[in-house]
Amino acid sequence: MTASFAGKKIIVTGAGKGIGRACTELLSARGAHVVAMSRTQADLDTLSEETGATGICVDLADTAAAQAAMKEAGLADNLVNCAGTNVLESVLDMTEAGYEAVLGINLRAALICTREFARGRVAAGGGGTIVNITSIAGHRGFEDHVCYAASKAGLEGATRVMAKELGKHGIRVNAVAPTVTMTELAAAAWSDPEKSGPMMVRHPLGRFAEVADVASSVAMLLSDDAAMITGSILPVDGGFLGV
Repeated sequence: MTASFAGKKIIVTGAGKGIGRACTELLSARGAHVVAMSRTQADLDTLSEETGATGICVDLADTAAAQAAMKEAGLADNLVNCAGTNVLESVLDMTEAGYEAVLGINLRAALICTREFARGRVAAGGGGTIVNITSIAGHRGFEDHVCYAASKAGLEGATRVMAKELGKHGIRVNAVAPTVTMTELAAAAWSDPEKSGPMMVRHPLGRFAEVADVASSVAMLLSDDAAMITGSILPVDGGFLGV
């Protein structure tokens, strides 16, 4: 039976597009009230119309703004840290601006949101679930992804620490590590068969992920069906890392 989130309040960061939007749509369809965070008000407006989600427009790279947004969101049952960005730079060409942009959103913002969420849960007596969105880039080396890989590997390490420290409060923390996921931007970036072919052949299932694949995995980890799962990194990668 499909897990229900009726009566649950779930915060989803990076909810305006891609995986975050798919998570908001799926969790809302299963009964959750989603508090959706995005930098783009227009995305939040359409998301609210389509799902009933409450939108908070915020740039999570701004630590003070991230804290204020989490305060505005209030106590929630679950948190999905989905906000992410990338700046394609090699080790030799890495800039401080690129580093700050990628690490600020992909890692620091997730840590800040987790801290605020967990403080609220502990004060309320514990319980709750967190899912962090990472990437196979934290496990394999891809050119021009040095900061992105560092941010995602860092978030996976933090996920294990979070699970260790928050478990005594009944808070579960896991991550999903998607392969190339066919958002609008990714579809354009991987449309050239000469680029996608060598990558595709490394996937036993013979395809890249759809946003719905990732959202379904997030929902599973948030649900009581995963009550004994914490500190885990779940690849959503068609077998890329496994074989």
